[in-house]
Amino acid sequence: MSIDLAQARLDPPVFLAPMAGITDLPFRRLVARFGAGLVVSEMVASGEMLTTRPSVRARARVDLGLGDGITAVQLAGREPAPMAEAARMVADMGARIIDINMGCPAKKVTGGLSGSALMRAPDHALRLIEAVVGAVDLPVTLKMRLGWDDASRNAPQIAQRAEAAGVAMITVHGRTRMQFYTGDADWAAIAAVKAAVRVPVVTNGDISGIASAHAARAASGADAVMVGRGAQGRPWLLAEIAHALHGTPAPTVPHGNALSDMISEHYEAMLSFYGAAVGLRLARKHLGWYADAAGAPLRREMLLASTPAATLALIGAAFGSCERVAA
Repeated sequence: MSIDLAQARLDPPVFLAPMAGITDLPFRRLVARFGAGLVVSEMVASGEMLTTRPSVRARARVDLGLGDGITAVQLAGREPAPMAEAARMVADMGARIIDINMGCPAKKVTGGLSGSALMRAPDHALRLIEAVVGAVDLPVTLKMRLGWDDASRNAPQIAQRAEAAGVAMITVHGRTRMQFYTGDADWAAIAAVKAAVRVPVVTNGDISGIASAHAARAASGADAVMVGRGAQGRPWLLAEIAHALHGTPAPTVPHGNALSDMISEHYEAMLSFYGAAVGLRLARKHLGWYADAAGAPLRREMLLASTPAATLALIGAAFGSCERVAA
């Protein structure tokens, strides 16, 4: 059931995807507490690792909580040397796995020839991969898409070359870059990547519950599943999927006062992590997702509350009577 990458055992093979602005340290800790085989940091630009005066948000991305179990640090960049230096820095900080981003479709990333834009330049991408693998004595993994567009679905070929360069695991989001997040993830197309390599392959995209996790694994033949947006508002979802697919202990899914307490704890953790002013603003999206998942009242009031005390009071009022949220 587990996946072993050098000294890192990923058990269960149900992983939290890197999501910019979402998988910060407070959220990763919460998901890991319920049960996940791997949690991946927000994408960290190699330049952010090397700058001497990072912004508040950049400092948050670099504050990786590497002592909190199995965390992969995802790096993005366009040039081999800065990526290698950033990898060495992260390794010195205590990272156990480094993940290379070749899947982000955002224009501000691909416009800088990073993320999924690297799939349009496989030779250059391989130089970057080789530089990172050569810089550290840690497992290096790769996350990518099926290709840039439907005319260039080159994920199997890039996967083969990445494996030859020393990449230890490959995650594929079942869309091309040009699809962004539209349409449906093509899990069956990931089977061609699985057939092309011997290293573990992870399927990603549109895994929103137990049924879709079953379907994604069956269609792709992958060794693990990676959950992204489905975990928003449901940090226990990965543990529920692991229980259904692999027989791990079922998580205790909070409801009523237990749900209110968990959300309050997450909210206060964000205030502590970012500071009250930034934390109050950034926490609103999580409160919205919790309210949507639980069907809680007072959603608008929570999102408009201007002080932590008012927000915490509304969390108690909104979620204290909510019933269990289904997977």
